[in-house]
Amino acid sequence: MPSIKVYNMKGQETGSMELSEIFAIEYNEPLIHQAVVTRLANERQGTKSSLTRSEVRGGGKKPWRQKGTGNARQGSTRAPQWIKGGVVFAPKSRDFTKKMNITAKRVALFSALSKKLADNEFFVIDNLAVENGKTKEMVAFMDAFKFEKTVLVVMGNNDVNVIRASANIPTLETIPVEQLNTYDVVKNAVVVLAQSAVEKLEEVYGE
Repeated sequence: MPSIKVYNMKGQETGSMELSEIFAIEYNEPLIHQAVVTRLANERQGTKSSLTRSEVRGGGKKPWRQKGTGNARQGSTRAPQWIKGGVVFAPKSRDFTKKMNITAKRVALFSALSKKLADNEFFVIDNLAVENGKTKEMVAFMDAFKFEKTVLVVMGNNDVNVIRASANIPTLETIPVEQLNTYDVVKNAVVVLAQSAVEKLEEVYGE
């Protein structure tokens, strides 16, 4: 089973912990790609809609007689070439939802986490908490580890102070462990978990 060092929020090593086999899954890029595409597709609203010529109000009367005017023949003022006319091939609302097997979702998630662990982009903090909910506390935490790119912090519980302290840092995203997903793991450079979050993942998904 893999093991990982445990740090405090000052960047000091405080020990190590053995990880479950779920953090040693073989890298599965196609499955990870499927999970990311599914997540992004399910976030699309698909509420765009324009009116076709059959849906635009008016235009029932022929604007002028068929022949003898010198103008091109026209059957309606709501044809696409007219101002206030209908739209050709107008976009309509559609459902972009994709489905993915629950087991496949889990394999994709832990495959991504295992890759982060193998690449030394996975950190465990013994107690991820701040006292006053101040932004400078989380800035000090990031500076201690020299995190320069986006960092994903996953909490074992919904700590209000951590969320508040992280809100104004554009390179820091905080989500509870229950909402951890493949997309958030892949899009962030570093994954940081509270030790309690790791234990919860092993409790829920471990064998």
